[in-house]
Amino acid sequence: MYEPIRTKSVHTPADHADEFPHRSREEELDIQLAGHLAALLAVTDELGLGEAGDRIAEQVARLRGAPPARHAGLTDAAPDTLHRRAHALAGRALVVAASRADTAAAILAAERMDAHTAAMAAATTPPPTAATTPPPTAATGTTAPTPVRLVGAL
Repeated sequence: MYEPIRTKSVHTPADHADEFPHRSREEELDIQLAGHLAALLAVTDELGLGEAGDRIAEQVARLRGAPPARHAGLTDAAPDTLHRRAHALAGRALVVAASRADTAAAILAAERMDAHTAAMAAATTPPPTAATTPPPTAATGTTAPTPVRLVGAL
């Protein structure tokens, strides 16, 4: 009723499959994590964060088996832009570290994300000025609570 298949299936392994080097999933994740941390190290060095850079360099050396090349290749980018870039790189490193169950790298990446989030928040929050600070009340010498304004409320 059916004609037999005359060609080899695309799913059969090649005759010389053993000749090609293959990496395990763990080795691929190690390479990927080391790459994300090395990129984070470059941005961290550009921001001038020496201690954090040293901790990241230790993790890269552990994963690669050799210390990373460090240089201060400046891009003239704004610090806020660099913090955003570092936050994204730390997030990628955190995802890979979590998938390979690397606790030390995951903790380091999470700490770097927190540090760059705080730096971005500090850069966007303006310092209090006389125009935004309410005047002190005469009776107590403390600032008066500001009334709550509901926009669009009925």
